[in-house]
Amino acid sequence: MTPQQRWTSEQIPDQTGRVIVVTGANSGLGLATTRALARRGGHVILAVRDEEKGPRAVADLTAGQPDARLEVRRLDLADLDSVRSFADRLHADRGRLDVLVNNAGVMAPPRTLSPQGHEVQFASNHLGHFALTGLLLDLLGAGSDPRVVTVSSANHRKARIHFDDLTGERRYAPMGFYNQSKLANAVFGHELHRRLTAAGSPVRSLLAHPGYAATGLQTEGPVALVKLLFGRVLTPLAQSPDRGALSQLYAATDPRARGGEFIGPDGMGELRGGPTRVELSAGAADAATGQRLWELSERATGVRFAFPASV
Repeated sequence: MTPQQRWTSEQIPDQTGRVIVVTGANSGLGLATTRALARRGGHVILAVRDEEKGPRAVADLTAGQPDARLEVRRLDLADLDSVRSFADRLHADRGRLDVLVNNAGVMAPPRTLSPQGHEVQFASNHLGHFALTGLLLDLLGAGSDPRVVTVSSANHRKARIHFDDLTGERRYAPMGFYNQSKLANAVFGHELHRRLTAAGSPVRSLLAHPGYAATGLQTEGPVALVKLLFGRVLTPLAQSPDRGALSQLYAATDPRARGGEFIGPDGMGELRGGPTRVELSAGAADAATGQRLWELSERATGVRFAFPASV
């Protein structure tokens, strides 16, 4: 994909009949992803924490797309009980799932712990999505061209995982722990691809990042300095949510997308532009780190993935 042949949402294949879960779908990249998929006929389940914002998002979307197939379900990724409840409800009325877009996230809040005692960025951005994917893997296995798209960040290249202080009890840096959670996303997506491939599963795991997109992520939760920097000072450099969502939309829908690929913007510094294949950091692809994070995540969530026998 060259700049002269940039991929746009107009190239999304027909999604009629496909069932798609998008986490954090009521705003920002999630809303843009939902809008684009619904426009192409997909049945999109908006997995949202705020039970008031979800229906408002649907009302806004259907005002412009009266035939859009949308439904709202509550999901608080920081709370593993909520993740299990969401998965149980989906199993109760759905026999399959075609795409899971692990999009939701929080960025650089003051140090906070989840109901289960995990640092909230690690809980929301990584552990919740790890558990959700594992609990829905059987539904994905029954889907058509099934995919898991996990949204990371170019910032994953700046990070390391503090295995000895995951809650930030000894030392907490809001952006440092955000970057850690994005590295965890990248490690998870890559390790999931490795395990799915080894099992001969039809499910594909891909990673995506939006570059720098102007969303509520930078303004609704961060500590003051981060909010000032990303919410005001650097805003002129940002692209719109619709542009930022292109990487995850390509990963979720394009026939050329392959399991294990990392999709990001093709512009300078991967800050903006059309989707293209970008490099995963060596740390994110490290097999020992993948194994360690996977085992830690299983213990923290109580979720073990039921991979099919190898074929």
